[in-house]
Amino acid sequence: MHVLVVHNRYSSAQPSGENKVVDQEVALLRAAGHRVGLFERRSDDIAARSLLGKAAVPLLVPWNPAVRSALAARLRADRPDVVHVHNVFPLLSPAVLAACADVGVPVVATLHNYGQVCPPGTLQRDGRPCTECVGGTPLPAVRHGCYRGSRAATVPLAAGLLVNRRRWWSGVQRFFCISAAQRDVLVGAGMPADRLAVKHNFVPDTHARRDGDGEHLLYLGRLAEAKGVRLLMAAWDALAADGGVGVPLVVAGAGPLEGEVTAWAAGRDDVRYVGLYDTDRCRRAVARSVAVVAPSTWLEAFGLVVVEAMAAGVPVVAAGHGAFVELVEDGVSGLLHRPGGSASLASCLRRITADRVRNREMGRAARRRYEQGFCPAVGLERLVEGYRAAIAARSGGGDVPPPAGDGSGPRRDTRAGGDGGSR
Repeated sequence: MHVLVVHNRYSSAQPSGENKVVDQEVALLRAAGHRVGLFERRSDDIAARSLLGKAAVPLLVPWNPAVRSALAARLRADRPDVVHVHNVFPLLSPAVLAACADVGVPVVATLHNYGQVCPPGTLQRDGRPCTECVGGTPLPAVRHGCYRGSRAATVPLAAGLLVNRRRWWSGVQRFFCISAAQRDVLVGAGMPADRLAVKHNFVPDTHARRDGDGEHLLYLGRLAEAKGVRLLMAAWDALAADGGVGVPLVVAGAGPLEGEVTAWAAGRDDVRYVGLYDTDRCRRAVARSVAVVAPSTWLEAFGLVVVEAMAAGVPVVAAGHGAFVELVEDGVSGLLHRPGGSASLASCLRRITADRVRNREMGRAARRRYEQGFCPAVGLERLVEGYRAAIAARSGGGDVPPPAGDGSGPRRDTRAGGDGGSR
């Protein structure tokens, strides 16, 4: 199969789960013998633009006509069987869908966040879940300045969502939702249910497994309010005041709260802030963990770090909402805390470190869950199934509605939402 992957790469200065997923899927397809091309733009390139060029970027968010022309020319030259669209913000825009329609190439799109129904893609405002724009217009997001706290910055995203909503819904033959929780939200917002398939992200099996009981608790990810960083700090301070849990907390990542985290960790023996780790150091840190902590306050559409922990045989403490409730079986492969509750998070951190035998059992269960639902073989199968369905739908060969779940485990009521990435 010949696949062209379309993706706007996020800034390299901060960790991006979406960039990682794209790279892993491309490598997986190529290793399986498929021909994969890339049509990319990079957010890093914005810095090299002139002042006028930088000022023009918001105008390209709803529609970039140059991209339509460039991609159409690429499609006519390469003639791929299918185009796989990932992120189009801010330099690609939904003009990529028009290019595919111009040439008659079927389209698959992975929905890494909630950008189809929420301009910033997070379903969160002021640190709390928000669905005000879901199923309606994005005007509330503009009024509240939901993207980066700025009305002006939110306008291009809201305009793109409003103008291009029908283009997305009609121009994509198969959407990949990265969790059943995310699919439930999007179907409820009116997206075409028969084109929304659940395809969890996979994680390569690096054979970096935990050996022993682990040395630390680990937070690995973006240092942002939505990821629950402040919640984790509050819970950890409460634990420290009560004598601690016997192992340190390692915080790895970068983001807007980096200064706050650095100051909080300074001079403490029970906390180590280690900055931004590369891929190898991330894997080693996960494999040395008693547990990985994912306390997000926003409704994660997936949770890549959760599955990376499972692959290493490490249990997880995660917020009990969004996709986490379908990734983590509470009390079996990890623990779920009350979303936004620092006392509940502190209690789970104490429990996960207190019983080493139980912790090892959870780690083994987590590894089994990974092998059943998130390994490369499963990921490849679902990718190719989605491509074939899109090709059949575009050629008039019919379309089979996707199952409500992903087949890797029991369904639960997950209407509260889901991690992939936020803008």
